[in-house]
Amino acid sequence: MAEFSRNIGANPGRSGHRLSIEAGRVVNEARERVAQLFGVKNPMRVVFGPNATEALNLAMRGILGKGDHVITSSMEHNSVMRPLRDLEKQGIEVSVVQCSQKGVLNPGDVEDAIRKNTRMVVLNHASNVVGTLLPVQKVGKIARENDCLLLVDAAQTAGCVPMDVNNENIDLIAFSGHKSLLGPQGTGGLVIGERVEIEELEPLKSGGTGSRSEFEHQPDFLPDKYESGTLNTVGLAGLAAGVEYVLNETVERIRQKDLELTGRFIKGMEEISGCTLYGPMDGKKQTSTISFSLEKLSPSEVGLILDEKYGIMCRVGLHCAPAAHRTLKTFPEGTIRFGLGYFNSANEVDLSLKALKEMVQ
Repeated sequence: MAEFSRNIGANPGRSGHRLSIEAGRVVNEARERVAQLFGVKNPMRVVFGPNATEALNLAMRGILGKGDHVITSSMEHNSVMRPLRDLEKQGIEVSVVQCSQKGVLNPGDVEDAIRKNTRMVVLNHASNVVGTLLPVQKVGKIARENDCLLLVDAAQTAGCVPMDVNNENIDLIAFSGHKSLLGPQGTGGLVIGERVEIEELEPLKSGGTGSRSEFEHQPDFLPDKYESGTLNTVGLAGLAAGVEYVLNETVERIRQKDLELTGRFIKGMEEISGCTLYGPMDGKKQTSTISFSLEKLSPSEVGLILDEKYGIMCRVGLHCAPAAHRTLKTFPEGTIRFGLGYFNSANEVDLSLKALKEMVQ
């Protein structure tokens, strides 16, 4: 990002001079690396935006119309639930399939909810509250058998859980750049699978793209149709570097490290009296996102003490996912959430466990 700012700094696709061309190369590299990560053959089907939230809005608002039916789960983030509640006001029917108290989704319940007018199924790949991995591959198969689209919110899994758009029957993937893809905030996008015709996906906004400038109508080709305005090119330089690192390390190796840390943390937490863990409590069935509560201490108190006394940063409360917390029976207070990552160590897990044990005592 520093290299781009110092030595390029131009607007991609807006000029013919060498720095603009170099900026375009930076964007293309980011697009190609993201495509490689998700098994996308055509990098032009990777559309960039500021975050996964906008990508989800683009997919839902761009495809769904009055009279359509959409299915989602009770473990979704507000980035899914709020747009869907808005769309209900426009005549779109929404069914929320109930997950178990551990956040587990039964694919058969999705199949039972399908109607003649079902247009789309929207699911997170993993819960942002307890990390539960949802069966997207099985749901994707059900969706295809019923001529529906599957939109996956991969904000929690892109870069840390293997995912292939073709092998897992996924039609649309919304991804965030600043989490396990190791890029900066303000980056993300939408992967548009081959089953989605761009004629049926309307853009959220229109404007300058640097292409077809002689026309006052929005371009109708990828990716320009969905990328109006100046891109966050310096951010995409950072995203390209982050994804390159992930590809070199391999998602499988990253996942294995997450499994080890998650298993170590869960085992240690089970030995602390007065601690309640939520979710699958099994590293193989979840990401390294772990939620818990401590007796006699509110989540906000725990978060404050961890930060001020131990230098341990976590997130507490409802995590922008009230539906998930209602499913977990942790609403309205929420939980304490630890998000372990590839750069955490076993020693840090042990220090965290020691801190929590002291707090309980």
